Amino acid sequence: MAEFLFWPALLAYGEAAVAYFGEARQPGRAGWAATWGVRIGWLVQTALLAVQAARADGFPWATWAGSLNLFVWLVVGAYLIWGCRPRYRLLGLAVLPLAVVLFALARLGGGTGTAGQSHYSNLFLVLHVGLVLAAFAGFTLAAGLSALYLWQERRLKRHERSILRVRAPALAKLDDVAARTIEFALPALTLGIAVGIVRLEDRGGGYDALMAVTALTWVVYAGYLALRHFAGWRGRRAAYLVLTGFALVVVVRLALPVTHFA
Repeated sequence: MAEFLFWPALLAYGEAAVAYFGEARQPGRAGWAATWGVRIGWLVQTALLAVQAARADGFPWATWAGSLNLFVWLVVGAYLIWGCRPRYRLLGLAVLPLAVVLFALARLGGGTGTAGQSHYSNLFLVLHVGLVLAAFAGFTLAAGLSALYLWQERRLKRHERSILRVRAPALAKLDDVAARTIEFALPALTLGIAVGIVRLEDRGGGYDALMAVTALTWVVYAGYLALRHFAGWRGRRAAYLVLTGFALVVVVRLALPVTHFA
């Protein structure tokens, strides 16, 4: 059943990704089709996760591929909070193609099935994996907002003719929403890291490269908030710092199968 649900979810996400490109070229019906593609895909993936949770013996997303499946759901869910509003539809150009690729990788790695067990406790995995992935989903969304900020700023400076045809939020709004997203995501990462450290100290074990990169990610985003509140960082340089932090998130996601939960 879980494998059967994967395909309609992937198809809906793929349709939304294509429709968002159409919306960027000619706003109108393509945006409507993209919005419903995202909604339907997310609902089908929710059903897939529910089936996995019901059939699994333990936490079903402990593997790299399984956590990738959950990560895609969190990213798309965060986008759905306000991303389907007409002015934010272009954010879908950053979110949905990424979701399609990662969801397909999760399928190839076996992350959409119901088999598999973990030697970690369910409570630890729910808190540690859940909080860290929720934080990374927030950082991904903030990166998309920052990329949209830089693209929109470039269009304004070039006085492109399409600036009035393709609707997008004001630059100050994009900057503010990205910051607020990080303000919610960073505490989740802090708690997720704390849970991991507590378990490590209690059960023993060594630190690895992934933990170091995760800690560096925390430092970058904490530094972003500090610079924003105390040094007045806004605009382009703040957007570049958000994207730098997201590059570390990508490293963490790619390094997971090699160095963590092995």
